[in-house]
Amino acid sequence: MKPILVLMLTCLAVHANAAVDAIPGSPMKVGVVGLVHGHIEGFLKGGSLTPAGGILNRPDVQVVGIVEPDQKLFDSYAERYHLPASLHFRSIQEMVKQAHPRAVLVFTAPSEHRRVIEECAALGVHVMVEKPLAISYKDALAIQDAAQRGNIHVLVNLETSWYASNAEAFHLLKQGALGPMVKAVIRDGHSGPIRIGVPPEFLSFLIDPKQNGAGALYDFGCYGANLMTWLMDGETPLFVTAVTKQLQPNLYPEVDDEADIILNYKNAVAIVQASWNWPFGVKQMDVYGRTGYAKAIDSERIEVRKANESEGHMMKAENLTAPYDDPLHYLAAVLNGEIQEGNSLSSLKTNVAVSEILDAARQSARTGKAVSLPLAQ
Repeated sequence: MKPILVLMLTCLAVHANAAVDAIPGSPMKVGVVGLVHGHIEGFLKGGSLTPAGGILNRPDVQVVGIVEPDQKLFDSYAERYHLPASLHFRSIQEMVKQAHPRAVLVFTAPSEHRRVIEECAALGVHVMVEKPLAISYKDALAIQDAAQRGNIHVLVNLETSWYASNAEAFHLLKQGALGPMVKAVIRDGHSGPIRIGVPPEFLSFLIDPKQNGAGALYDFGCYGANLMTWLMDGETPLFVTAVTKQLQPNLYPEVDDEADIILNYKNAVAIVQASWNWPFGVKQMDVYGRTGYAKAIDSERIEVRKANESEGHMMKAENLTAPYDDPLHYLAAVLNGEIQEGNSLSSLKTNVAVSEILDAARQSARTGKAVSLPLAQ
């Protein structure tokens, strides 16, 4: 059979399967591409990455295949999570043809995202990748073009998208309770991938600029760029300035482990702090309006101070509700047409803007100069 005909039949099978998945109550069939990204553990076990639970034990999700070229790596996961050998496929095309996933969850190195998404787009399969979307603005634009040609959704999963505290700060700002946006300070990081003991397959790409784009700048700078683009309703900064450091060059000789990024907007400014040098894990966001502030301390707690209040008060943000509480709830709602991506934290539009910001930050850190947006294409 000719290759073009095979591809056409595969695409028809995928779309037929998608119609079945859309039946209320039917689990969403997903495939997994790659096992090198350490966040796959969170998806399998459940936790802050998937608050609604691990993907192997959820009634709303069915894992139908895993593509991982490293047999030993697949076997290690199969042993730990009791995965049948029948889930293992050699290629995306083979998995799509035989298992018919409606979407794939991507846990490769970021440098592989463009290739995987382009292949999935050609097969008509939707995609959710782990952060960041891409290692360059050029790749992000290519991903956007592929998604449009293939008529697929491409979403990006960031842990902070499911933080009730961040959602509360956002709502307070949009309701006018803090006044017009003036400034944000966003901090994300930990003590470094080696010190926290990430698996070797994860570490190998995190410390390789060709696979990860940079070090802490991309690993954690993406969170702040993502949150700020969301707070600014998709507006991109006029200028990006960044400083990177190697405070642990013996551990990370090829990449930065410290990054500070300033995003200069027409009427606001953001300071994004990304680090592999903090003594503990940090994911915090301070939002300052003209008349008040909201400081997200962790995933739940938030300190708020409004006009005419003598001090801030700590509160626990209200729990998020589906489909905004979990990446797979969100993915299913988008695919079923229940919600629109818009300028959401997970949307392709937002994360293409994030890629432009990170690329500009990398250029600024290298040259020591502010970089203006938009970047030349």
